[in-house]
Amino acid sequence: MPVHYISSQHLDFDTIKNIINQQTRLALSDDAIKRIEHCRSYLDKKMQQQTDAIYGINTGFGSLYNKSISNDQLEQLQANLVMSHACGCGTEVPQEIVKLMLFLKIQGLSYGNSGVQLITVQRLIDFFNNDVLPVIYTQGSLGASGDLAPLAHLSLPLLGLGQVYYKGIKQHTNLVYKALGWQAIQLKSKEGLALLNGTQFMSSYATWCLIKAEEITGLSDKIAALSLDAFDGRIEPFNHFIQQVRPHKGQIETAITFRQLLKDSEIISQKKQHVQDPYSFRCIPQVHGASKDAINHVAHVVFTEINSVTDNPTIFPDDDLIISAGNFHGQPLALVLDFLAIALAELGNISERRTYLLISGQRGLPSFLVANAGLNSGFMIPQYTAASIVSQNKQYCTPASVDSIVSSNGQEDHVSMGANAATKCWHVVNNVQTILAIEMLNAAQALHFRRPLKSSPMLEAFFSDYRKQVSYYDNDRVLFEDIEKSHIFLFGKK
Repeated sequence: MPVHYISSQHLDFDTIKNIINQQTRLALSDDAIKRIEHCRSYLDKKMQQQTDAIYGINTGFGSLYNKSISNDQLEQLQANLVMSHACGCGTEVPQEIVKLMLFLKIQGLSYGNSGVQLITVQRLIDFFNNDVLPVIYTQGSLGASGDLAPLAHLSLPLLGLGQVYYKGIKQHTNLVYKALGWQAIQLKSKEGLALLNGTQFMSSYATWCLIKAEEITGLSDKIAALSLDAFDGRIEPFNHFIQQVRPHKGQIETAITFRQLLKDSEIISQKKQHVQDPYSFRCIPQVHGASKDAINHVAHVVFTEINSVTDNPTIFPDDDLIISAGNFHGQPLALVLDFLAIALAELGNISERRTYLLISGQRGLPSFLVANAGLNSGFMIPQYTAASIVSQNKQYCTPASVDSIVSSNGQEDHVSMGANAATKCWHVVNNVQTILAIEMLNAAQALHFRRPLKSSPMLEAFFSDYRKQVSYYDNDRVLFEDIEKSHIFLFGKK
């Protein structure tokens, strides 16, 4: 099993994808160990000499910042913080997101600016390596003082509290500790705050959504190219001269991709009876390209975030500084998560329009893509389903980041609502996958009615692989099974 050493080197999305997909184990590099121990040693010495108030270390939290805590209560203060903030509600966070949260929290703590004990970080690594996954809930974070409630649930098992999944079974943490021979961690000063302040709930959702977005954009192009050929569309809108006079990066790249996908297609090269296509075909470079450019911007912001220190206060041991500031504020993520949801929803929106055109009875295709229409309803209702999901996405795309509700008696008077943006974006990603699975079902069916002409070698190979999973539709049958098979072919199981 491969090992990834946590260090100060920048993480990238390919590295994260490999770590998750290859069941990689984590370990701390020597440099990370030195950073963590150096910062903790500095903080311990500082607290022995300190008489002034330092937020969250010898004071209360939020609007209780003016309440001093005696040195003999500093450890209890941190345990109380974790327990009192574990107020998550709603559905459980998917386990793949929880594992990303563990990884990104470990990474953030490893830089040596948080003041945690080495044993605390090592236990988080133990959770990751042994698939001990804390039960976390989707509701509760304002995305401002970090993701307080979700990260409290992530941290409860360090104290031997809360619930975790272990070997696929949800159980109380103390039972897992007994099975593994572990002891609960005794948090020291500042540690609870280091664990709970941070943007790892938002950034984990953002990372997962970006990894899926890369897959979605590639398949959106491929499925759309198949639909274009099945609709007997035109190649001219993808001409490189068109893109040169409006040279948006995503538009140029999309047109190049379509010229490659449709190379040597008999259908695309045949003489056309129509002089132009509807926008959902003709404007694919512009629409798909704009979404890709938006996704690239989101990736830039999220890349910065996952390589940052986002807890508070931040400790600079070599400069003898402990600064209370606002790196936990989720505004950068809130804005781009809303943006990402919109960009992906648009790929679903234009996909559903192509599905509608394929079943509309135009250009020699039978109505609803079935030979004996009337007796057979054919692909009438999958388009309804796609339309319903597209409409739901529009609702999910109402921005969360424009909202703010005052909390903590006015001390935390502007919040990002980035956690809500994150969970909404997750829903959009899953919805777009289903919309594309429905378009693929229709495009493959429509291609049959173009025989004996063939599409390009690349698309014919794609079509042939698909037909091994989803057969031709000659008479009505239970269609949700075909949609499910189509989804599995494109994206794997839900």
